[in-house]
Amino acid sequence: MKLAILGAGAWGTALAIQAAERHEVRLWARDAEQAAALQRERRNTRYLPEAALPGALQVTADREAALQGAELIVVASPMAGLRGLLQACAGETPLLWLCKGFEAGSGLLGHEIARELGRAQVGVLSGPSFAQEVALGQATALVAASEWPAVAELAVRAFHGERLRVYTSNDPVGVEVGGAVKNVMAIATGVADGLREQAEAAGRPSEAPGLNARAALLTRGLAEMTRLGVALGARAETFLGLSGLGDLVLTATGALSRNRKVGLLLAQGLPLPEVLAQLGHVAEGVYSAHTVLARGRQLGLELPLTEAVVALLEGRLAPHQAMQRLMARDPRAEA
Repeated sequence: MKLAILGAGAWGTALAIQAAERHEVRLWARDAEQAAALQRERRNTRYLPEAALPGALQVTADREAALQGAELIVVASPMAGLRGLLQACAGETPLLWLCKGFEAGSGLLGHEIARELGRAQVGVLSGPSFAQEVALGQATALVAASEWPAVAELAVRAFHGERLRVYTSNDPVGVEVGGAVKNVMAIATGVADGLREQAEAAGRPSEAPGLNARAALLTRGLAEMTRLGVALGARAETFLGLSGLGDLVLTATGALSRNRKVGLLLAQGLPLPEVLAQLGHVAEGVYSAHTVLARGRQLGLELPLTEAVVALLEGRLAPHQAMQRLMARDPRAEA
């Protein structure tokens, strides 16, 4: 196949590395200097310095050249860039995006943006996946979701292999909600983990939430994610799959998770601007939390974990206060 991957960050580069073993792949970098460096050094030194680019992988800053003859377009930008790239890729060439979250301002998910623009033959590729592991060829499973079955099948043709498994789904709403909300929950569990680490270091483990609390947060986070997704038209069972439970567990517990890192740093008492400066990468959960809460309120839903994360990000709650609020909920039936 001929593939165009738009975005030379960690995720776009990782998928390009894997696909270039079997397909003709053009990787587009927005910045001409970055494109030249990738082509010259055959390595993405900023995002994936440990992974070499295959010799056959073409890197360019010319978007039209990257799109020429492509049978499948993969948008690997942050959520903020999705609308512009959808507009730039007008037509009927099948297109998938990798970004997870809600668009700032509009509060829309990817499939809602595509529908607003009248763009058909689109879908989302998501699931529990750190770019670093994909680039190195470590075993990973993803899900391609689309209203158009042929689009999901193209994702399988493009990326499914011995080390990268791609399953299909016809529930893009559920897959996108899972990918967006799990980032918010990862911030909450990062705070819990950070408070625990500090308490243990001080010899006072009983003063902070432990692993039991983290398990409770993950479980209730999954329930909150499902509640919002079903209200938006998703199927409940989607959240027990790769893009729901799978991605939640990885992002909330993995050492490579940027959103969990946000929570860890907030637990140390650092202000949010300093946290983001230290991170150096986009953490979609910081931007998605407010939209998750707003959309939940529009639908009359109770989203207590999201409410606490938003209050924490806005500085209205300290980390230990946020944890106290979450663990001091009134008793009720689990379901």
